[in-house]
Amino acid sequence: MINASSEFLSQCRSALSAEQKKSLADTANWSHVDRPQVHADWDALYKKLSAILDDSSPSTPDVQAIIAQHYSIACRFYVPTKEAYIGMALFYEENENMRDFHNSYHPRMVNFLGQAIYVYAQSLHGNT
Repeated sequence: MINASSEFLSQCRSALSAEQKKSLADTANWSHVDRPQVHADWDALYKKLSAILDDSSPSTPDVQAIIAQHYSIACRFYVPTKEAYIGMALFYEENENMRDFHNSYHPRMVNFLGQAIYVYAQSLHGNT
């Protein structure tokens, strides 16, 4: 999926876990988030991405604009670092329920989304 060293990907998984744990503790389990709206927004986003996935590259401007929207939705919970955002893509791939959910929009969604998130994350500030 993501072309990076196993050490870096491990750091990304750890960053996601640590940042989510801190955010959950600081916000009473994300009580500030309108979850039904988040789910509706992600549903619309995944439908939009699945419609162009077969004819696009993860790095094209139209795909990256959708990923910017994805990041914006994720930021409703907390603002992830570059590493944690990449960790989210890894979680989508490695967690069976998340993989099945995302791939229900398109059979290649998780792989494509992971690559697109990795490209987008290069513009974010992180720990590396």
